[in-house]
Amino acid sequence: MSVITIPRSIRERLGDDASEDFAALINDIDIGARKDAIAIAEERFERRLVEESSKLRLELRLEIGKVNDRITEESGKLHVEIEKVRADLSVKIEKSSKENIKWMFLFWIGQLAAMVALFKFFMK
Repeated sequence: MSVITIPRSIRERLGDDASEDFAALINDIDIGARKDAIAIAEERFERRLVEESSKLRLELRLEIGKVNDRITEESGKLHVEIEKVRADLSVKIEKSSKENIKWMFLFWIGQLAAMVALFKFFMK
């Protein structure tokens, strides 16, 4: 806070008591003006803060929307890829099953032939 000095000429005309009262009045006015300036600055800051936070929220919503769209797109691609792999796996399992059944029949035929040969051997 600045110190207010009353010039000597004014002090002589007003007197000491009136000069001190005048200085106090000026100090009160200065304090009131500072409070008003601070209140105005606070209001402007709050308004600006609300505006900027609103802009930020809007930008965030837009970016979140873009991210959601990207996730949906990539999820769709992933589902297509999973279906391709599932189809390929089904084909491979089917081929493998056919191959196993073929070898099982060959084994059974070999076993049957061996048993028939053993029966003939024991029958003689």
